[in-house]
Amino acid sequence: MSPPSAIEPETNGHSQPSAKATHEPGLSESQAKVQMPKFPSPPTFTDKYKERDYLKGRLAAAFRIFGRYGFDEGVAGHITLRDPVDPTTFWVNPFGVSFALIKKSDLIQVNHQGKVIDGGDVRLLNAAAFMIHGAVHEARPDVMCAAHSHSIYGRTFCALGRKLDIITQDACSFYDDHVLYESFNGIVLAEKEGKDIAACLGNKKAALLQNHGLLTVGQTIEAAVFWFISLEKCCQAQLMADAAAGGRGHETVKIHPEDAAFTYKTIGTPAAGWFSGKPLFDLIQKECNAEYLQ
Repeated sequence: MSPPSAIEPETNGHSQPSAKATHEPGLSESQAKVQMPKFPSPPTFTDKYKERDYLKGRLAAAFRIFGRYGFDEGVAGHITLRDPVDPTTFWVNPFGVSFALIKKSDLIQVNHQGKVIDGGDVRLLNAAAFMIHGAVHEARPDVMCAAHSHSIYGRTFCALGRKLDIITQDACSFYDDHVLYESFNGIVLAEKEGKDIAACLGNKKAALLQNHGLLTVGQTIEAAVFWFISLEKCCQAQLMADAAAGGRGHETVKIHPEDAAFTYKTIGTPAAGWFSGKPLFDLIQKECNAEYLQ
């Protein structure tokens, strides 16, 4: 289907869809579809214990990626993985261990009462991690992974008390798929606020936590991590664009909602999130020589 902007002028009162593929002069939409490769997909497992071991390795890699991007701020920030063996529990980073040092064996397993039931030598649990992520995992059975950190552009944008404007192609990933949580009551140590955040998130993949930071979720670890990085960059892009436009007495140019919705179908899906995140994991494995798998 052609995007709304690729509609030719009306003929006899009816708009006619263009046969040209957007951004590819001379290439028809049907040719483009034929040439589109079949994308890979996440590995599947029949043995849930093997799946757990694999996913814990991916979670450890996710922390290394966050460390590489500078998403650590003291001891703040957490990424959680729903356990495939016991989905009522999740794995998370031990409180006080640097993202850049985390290994698979360091991760701790937490039940939905907030008790650490398995894991590495350091079994300290960040209470805010449990309150937020425990509520999200409980409310969203489809969520395998949730990520939150106090990244610089994310928390700066969250001080504005507004949602993203859809001003770039990348921002289309979050078109009608992110929310603003309009409250800040200090560090999330109360069960009610965790549940309020989960309720505000609803069925979306991202939340801007006012005066706090970003929260993203995904059906895969790769997707949750990629959405976080992409949302952080979208916040940075909008802060820069708003400043540049404002300095000239103008406003930024917004993408038409129909075009944003069309683009979302390509770059905003769970499969797109996994595929876009995969290169980050390939790179960190190369850079760390897979040391995080210990």
